Amino acid sequence: MLHTLYARLAAVLVALVLAIGLAYALISASAIRHYLQELSQRFNHDLARRIVADRNLVEEGRLNQRALKAAFHAYMDINPRIEIYLLDADGRILSYSADPGQVKRERVALGPIRAFLRGAELPLLGDDPRSLRRRKAFSVTPIPSGQAPQGYLYVVLRGEQLDSVRQVVQGSYVLRLSAWGVAGSLGFGLVTALLLARLLTRRLHRLSAVMDDFQQSGFTDHRPYGGKDGPGADEVDRLGVTFDRMARRITGQLNRLREQDGLRRELVAHIAHDLRTPLASLRGYLETLRMKEGELPERQRTEYLAIALRQSERLTKLVDELFELARLEAKETRPRTEVFPIGELLQDVVQKFRLKAGAAGVDLTLAVPPEMLFVRADIALTERVLDNLLGNAIDHTPAEGRVRVTLGAADGRLAVTVRDSGTGINARDLPRIFEPFYPSGSVPGRAGHAGLGLAIARRIVELQGGELSVALPPDGGAAFSFALPRP
Repeated sequence: MLHTLYARLAAVLVALVLAIGLAYALISASAIRHYLQELSQRFNHDLARRIVADRNLVEEGRLNQRALKAAFHAYMDINPRIEIYLLDADGRILSYSADPGQVKRERVALGPIRAFLRGAELPLLGDDPRSLRRRKAFSVTPIPSGQAPQGYLYVVLRGEQLDSVRQVVQGSYVLRLSAWGVAGSLGFGLVTALLLARLLTRRLHRLSAVMDDFQQSGFTDHRPYGGKDGPGADEVDRLGVTFDRMARRITGQLNRLREQDGLRRELVAHIAHDLRTPLASLRGYLETLRMKEGELPERQRTEYLAIALRQSERLTKLVDELFELARLEAKETRPRTEVFPIGELLQDVVQKFRLKAGAAGVDLTLAVPPEMLFVRADIALTERVLDNLLGNAIDHTPAEGRVRVTLGAADGRLAVTVRDSGTGINARDLPRIFEPFYPSGSVPGRAGHAGLGLAIARRIVELQGGELSVALPPDGGAAFSFALPRP
């Protein structure tokens, strides 16, 4: 029943108003009761003294018992709403005007009597002889009067005939009007509070509906809440703005996950294709050697074994690159950075590839500044990137072409560029050239695939806080660049 915030707030407000009304009724009843007791006691403050004086209960300093009995009978007929008791000096009840079977006390406490005689603040409640617990307003006077009284005339006001507060309120126009005014005020306050609660929870209800729609759409279709943002926004607006940002981020991440899932499927297909080719070739040559072991001449058998070995090496390299790329993607490979002269590393790598470049008829050159330049990076990982870029550049550059490695400054870093004059890259392939196994028809001799080298190189550069980029020079070829931080 109370499933919404507004319903719970409404229930709390109704309970609070009822509690306030009940507390007001109890307090009012208690206040009216005390007021009536005080009014009655003030009005009849000298009643006991007047009874003594009017009935001549004291003659020559002694109590007139005959007059006392006559007073009991007279006041029972004239005013049955009072009860008269004669007490001794210790508060013991000696005689009374009430019915004998109704008096349950033998004595009355003297504390309230003495306070009354001292003129204490009213109302003062004394013991009711008809009850062992009840206390009532009273009037009292010493008998005979003086500093050392022999007893007291104790008058209980209104006896057991005291009207209830409900009867008093019903008989008073002012009190009834006051009660209706309080009830109307509480009702108006309740209605106003419910309307304000509805206004305050309306935006929460709208935000909840937006969240439900977003969930039911599979976290793909987000209808913005459109809350305010800034110093004037309250908690609900800030919650709505935060949800909008979170929903946009979730939607973006889901889209990226879908894209990555598509790339994963494409990657698996490319891996299966690239693994199938060397495996099929390796299996074919090995089966041929087994089936025609005695028929093949030695030269042809040696050639078949060499081809099978090359295919196995190709397969091993591909598997190693797959594992390396997986470790880089999972960030299991952490760069161990240190400060070293980048120029010396470039010279070592270029020198390593001079033999391959010379065999391919490619002119390989290096251009570095004369001063010693240092970078903070991982030497082994940086060398792995240079090996990949230089190997690709030489493989894709025809005879009498050139490959040039340069070092320069860029945005406070040192940038390494490997530029070749080879076949170049199609402009439409540039945005995805670093994706694993991305098909590129511009790369000859690679079975229509760009392989894993560039993807591995880019991950390594990103791990070191850089970015690997490619550009197409106007005179042809390709230029790959990456930057390393200075110490």
